[in-house]
Amino acid sequence: MDPLSSFATDHYQRHNSRRLEHLATLSLDLAGRKVLEVGAGIGDHTSFFLDRGCRVTALEGRLENVEILKSRFPSVETSWLDLDDDEIRHLGRFEIVYAYGVLYHLAEPRRAIVRMSAWCSDLLLLETCVSFGIEAAVNPVAEDATDRSQSVRGLGCRPTRRWVIEVLRSQFAHVYVPVTQPWHQEFPLDWSEPRSPEELTRAIFIASRRPIESPLLVGELPDRQIRAG
Repeated sequence: MDPLSSFATDHYQRHNSRRLEHLATLSLDLAGRKVLEVGAGIGDHTSFFLDRGCRVTALEGRLENVEILKSRFPSVETSWLDLDDDEIRHLGRFEIVYAYGVLYHLAEPRRAIVRMSAWCSDLLLLETCVSFGIEAAVNPVAEDATDRSQSVRGLGCRPTRRWVIEVLRSQFAHVYVPVTQPWHQEFPLDWSEPRSPEELTRAIFIASRRPIESPLLVGELPDRQIRAG
C-alpha cells in the first residue's frame, strides 16, 4: 500500500484546508510561538505554523509517517511517540500544543489530554471527532490499524463534546469553543439534530492558561454555531 494514499485523497486534502482556514479566522496569538504538533501525520498541517515563524516540534505515532515528515520538513524536530503508551518521556514546555485530528484515534484520550496539558504553557488547540449527546461519555470504537491515518492500536473513541470540555477544564483554567465552524460538512451547525453514527462529526476546542477576550469564543457548549466568515 502506498504510504501516502491515506493522506492524498481529495476529501482528506479539502478537510485539511477547511480546518486550517478556520483556525486562521479565530485571531489567536499564533505567530512566532514555540509549537508542539501532536499526531502530525506526514506534516499536512506543519507549514501553517512554519509560515508564521513558529519553532515547531512534531510528534507522530507511526514510524513510516515520521520518515515522510522528516523528508518534507528537515528543519522540524520530529519524533516518534504513541500517546497511548503507558510511559511517555517529558518533552519540556511549549507555548502552543496543536492536536487536530488525533484524540479520537486514541484508546486513552483522558490520559492524552493530561499529558498534553503537562507540555502546554499557554494554548492547547484541539479538534476531534465527537458523538452527539448531552452526557459526558468517551464512546470507544474500533478503527483500522492498517490505515496510516487511523489508530495505531486499532482502538479509538468518539467522545461527546461534554466529555471533552470537562476533561479540558480539569487541566486548564479557561476552555472555549468557537462560535463558528469550518466550511465542511463534518462540522455541524445544529447540535440538537443528531446525525447517523456512520457520519463523522467534529468539534474544535481552545484551552488556555489565561483568559481570552474574543467575540469568536464562548465558554460553554453552543447548541448552534455558524460558518466562519
